[in-house]
Amino acid sequence: MMLPFAPWQSRKLNATPVSTVDYLLDVDYVGDGHPGHRLDVLTPHREAGDTAALPVYVYFHGGGWTSGDKSALTKYCAVQAATGIVVVNVNYRRAGLRGGGFGMRHMLNDANEALRWVVAHIAEHGGDPSTIVLGGDSAGAQIAALLGATTTRPELASHFRLRPAVTREELGGLVLHCGAVDFSVVFEPGFIMSHDFVRMLLPGYRRHRMKPASLQRASRWLSPIEWVDESFPPVLVTTSERDIFYRANVNFVKAAERAGIPVEFVSYGWDARNTEHTWQQDAGHPESVEVYERLQHFIGQVSSRVRSADA
Repeated sequence: MMLPFAPWQSRKLNATPVSTVDYLLDVDYVGDGHPGHRLDVLTPHREAGDTAALPVYVYFHGGGWTSGDKSALTKYCAVQAATGIVVVNVNYRRAGLRGGGFGMRHMLNDANEALRWVVAHIAEHGGDPSTIVLGGDSAGAQIAALLGATTTRPELASHFRLRPAVTREELGGLVLHCGAVDFSVVFEPGFIMSHDFVRMLLPGYRRHRMKPASLQRASRWLSPIEWVDESFPPVLVTTSERDIFYRANVNFVKAAERAGIPVEFVSYGWDARNTEHTWQQDAGHPESVEVYERLQHFIGQVSSRVRSADA
């Protein structure tokens, strides 16, 4: 099970705040007062008169769908914003292993509503709503990838009762850190995550009665790898052999390559001791610095591609 960050861990991740970025915190993107419906907008300081619209990076935190908060990602998002990107750091309603929480339909719809807010308002903060990149770590990467797939797979959007806030043409790409992007690994013998994580994301009481084979078939709707085809957005995947979702990420990259979509893959071996699951959140690791450089280059590339297509 993936545990939430303790307060001291969030303080460590956000030590020495980035001072070249403006922070707009806790925007209610739905307007209902729910704490899961909050986002932050981080914008880089700019020279007077510089009004060029900047690429937009929308980020979803991890936490096994049951925990986590955008506050732990403030430093990560600020580092990216400081390079000339408008970053939107998003909360969403979470699930509960013991009931009383929300399922994947709620999380995807929250993510989509955050994206709808971005399309409507990000120009007010210097961002270009036509050059959006989605990103996330762990469960957040799964949400980003599945939301991306809804822009080209209407049956997936219909399944989750979702009307995509952006078109495929407006979605530049995906950045996936240690993502839960292939649910087949959950059903492999000895995998660290129990089948209950799949059950809690599915709708209805019948999920509790599902045998593993039926549960695995139902997990197709949760598993981004099942929706990879030639229309899928370009993707940057980062992982390591120490990551619990390492095989899921390798499988996802192979599926993307077979589909012929542009894919960049950053992976570290077991000897890279800093690269435990979602290490990318910690800006202090040299491996994180390399990932950030690749991320920023990727966003620049896909944003240029979108703008060229629009010209």
